Amino acid sequence: MAVERSGTTTGNNRFDHFWQQQGEWVEAPNQRRGGESGVQRLSGENGQVLYSKRQIGHIYRSLMHPFGRPTVLREYDALNSFEQLGVRVPHIVYCGVERDADHQWRALLVSEALDGFEDCDNWYANGARERYSQTLHERMLQDLAENLARMHRGHWQHGCLYGKHVFIKVVGEGDEARAEVALLDLEKCRRRISCQRAAANDLKQLRRHSSFNDAEWQKLLYFYQMAFGSAVKGLEQ
Repeated sequence: MAVERSGTTTGNNRFDHFWQQQGEWVEAPNQRRGGESGVQRLSGENGQVLYSKRQIGHIYRSLMHPFGRPTVLREYDALNSFEQLGVRVPHIVYCGVERDADHQWRALLVSEALDGFEDCDNWYANGARERYSQTLHERMLQDLAENLARMHRGHWQHGCLYGKHVFIKVVGEGDEARAEVALLDLEKCRRRISCQRAAANDLKQLRRHSSFNDAEWQKLLYFYQMAFGSAVKGLEQ
């Protein structure tokens, strides 16, 4: 899907359609990066739940974009690349940017809800260890490890890999049950020259900001290193 860009607020009907929709704020607008950013829950045309990230003047700067670029475009780039790498992420419905009357960037990133998924921290808090078998739990850790390894082998670093940004869905029942893992909040993603450095930084961050106990972490590392193809320097075993 191509990003819609417009130099003015006229003639961009699809942007206006999503910009004018109002829904429940799941992430209230906050001031960051010199601008404003928030996320609303919307209802799509077929009743499907959508999430709309709305930003005004919210930009990042880099060597390639020294004058600033809308942050949603970095997240859009990551979402597209992750899909191509086989990393499970939300499906993009729409992405568009335009200048308002004051020449500030307005930006939208609309994605489908991850139906049936629950963030990792709440999954554990709601009794996943007691509810599901060890086999199912290991399948979840393996799926997470494989998604992370695909991301890092593609030279991407998540940059905000907390338990609350790892989402889990259990599919099936009994011995046939399996867990699917998806990654969210790719706003801080960036490309890295070194796969090893991307992996080390993300995994250290996940260790600090997740609900995994020691045994679960060791199992996750085992699955990760099998999928990544080597040990990751600097990680505690």
